[in-house]
Amino acid sequence: MSFPGATSERPAADYAVVGAPLDVSTTFQPGTRFGPERVRRFARTFDDYDHRTGLLFTDLAVHDHGDVRAWDDAAEYLDFLEGVLADLHDEATVPLLVGGEHTVSVAGVRAADPDVFVCLDAHLDLRAEYDGNPLSHATVTRHALDIVDEAVILGARTGSEEEWDRASEADVTVVAPEDVVDWAPAFDGEVYLSVDIDGADPAYAPGTGTMEPFGLTPREMRDVVRAVAPDCVAFDLVEVNDRDDGQAASLGGKLLREFVFSHAASE
Repeated sequence: MSFPGATSERPAADYAVVGAPLDVSTTFQPGTRFGPERVRRFARTFDDYDHRTGLLFTDLAVHDHGDVRAWDDAAEYLDFLEGVLADLHDEATVPLLVGGEHTVSVAGVRAADPDVFVCLDAHLDLRAEYDGNPLSHATVTRHALDIVDEAVILGARTGSEEEWDRASEADVTVVAPEDVVDWAPAFDGEVYLSVDIDGADPAYAPGTGTMEPFGLTPREMRDVVRAVAPDCVAFDLVEVNDRDDGQAASLGGKLLREFVFSHAASE
């Protein structure tokens, strides 16, 4: 199943959906391997027309590359996925990466080589390793900081003592959930936007691996995506699993579409 409205052939595509069903380091509720399939499925109800921008999704040259089949060697998989995404960048196509666990963002950031990493996330993900694994989904922002000049984490509400210490350094900005509504982007350079669906309060998106209460509302996440999209060279949506009735996948698919509409309207 292709993402609804992704009707463009690859040579003509301005955007490309790439499924990355990696599911090897989830620490509580697995199932992110089903994320790309569910996001496509629960996006079928959305209208083609976007009243805010006056655009039709089917007119925006979106291609669905399909899924890049995952395997157990995360490092090897990320290298391969990075190559797939780098090819899209070389073709001036904006990748829309759909996980899969958050670890897939490592490949996305490496391929995009942006200046700023912006993430909607309940967790800081600044660990050097988790349970001895340096490629855990809990290490993503630390890996991003190997490449970018700045990381902005929106909606974070939990982390280890060491992570909060790392977050206090000058290259990291953490915006608490209650402050996101007043946050305004001010970037110098190209941006990579990562949406971890657990940034939402689990009342809105229970289908995710590591739920954390006191989170963001869908409208708050939507407004961030709309504000950040014009500066972006890549986007990802991660951590959707099959443990709900479609709430997380529906929200994720809608945020992906909001990104495309907002990015396209700014061109």
